[in-house]
Amino acid sequence: MQLAAPAKLNLCLYLGPRREDGLHELCSLFEPLALGDAVEVAEAERDEVVCPGVEGENLAARALAALREAGWEHPPLRIEIEKRIPVAAGLGGGSADAAALLRLARDLATRAAWWIPDLEAIAAELGADVPSQLTPALALVRGAGERVERLPEPAPHAAVLLPDGGGLGTAEVFAEADRLGLGRDAAELEDLAVRLRAAAGAGASPLAFRELLANDLEPAALSLRPRIGDALDALRTAGASHALLTGSGPTAFGLFPDLAAAHAAADELDRDDAIACEAGR
Repeated sequence: MQLAAPAKLNLCLYLGPRREDGLHELCSLFEPLALGDAVEVAEAERDEVVCPGVEGENLAARALAALREAGWEHPPLRIEIEKRIPVAAGLGGGSADAAALLRLARDLATRAAWWIPDLEAIAAELGADVPSQLTPALALVRGAGERVERLPEPAPHAAVLLPDGGGLGTAEVFAEADRLGLGRDAAELEDLAVRLRAAAGAGASPLAFRELLANDLEPAALSLRPRIGDALDALRTAGASHALLTGSGPTAFGLFPDLAAAHAAADELDRDDAIACEAGR
């Protein structure tokens, strides 16, 4: 069985106050990408998650363990992940793999009329990006990622990604944002959520509301890895209608009206790490 595990973009990311649990309130628009990992699942003698080229336990293994702990009784599975989403790049690759397994559990349980655990609760425990990827779609995401509001599919558009080798830690970027005093108050986050819902709720391309697309973590990521600024400049020079950081980085991305324009820009950039792909579906 083959599962799709699409990457995600943060079309915007607004940073709010730090909560008592140490996480930050956020307001963001997530959208899926055509870029995704390939996840192959087969029955086996014991549960096993294999991800060649990625060392250590990954989020998919944690998702499977969480399903078992919650009482999911499907026979043991061998899960092999072919990584196509750059690792530690702010594109939600690990979360995509975990969410794909949770979707599989839901689908198998539905077909067989089995009991299924609370997948939303498991997703929230696994990580901030996982709840939104249980059903990959354009979504307004709030809280620390656990409040997900699905929005209509946007008009066609595409993106060019410059992952810059990945490896910029999320916790490190948030800590730098705190050091720099970045962030907004709760009232401003609420106002931004209203504006984003109105702008994206009619199915418009994000290119139609570029004034709302910003990433409050960008100054922190730039402080830690200044060459992100060079990637953003390169995307603008190559014709991106809008360019910014996704998530906590280090991937910079540019938006384009269609895939042909994205491919042309990627060719002009002439960078080994440039990825052109459709977005929003």
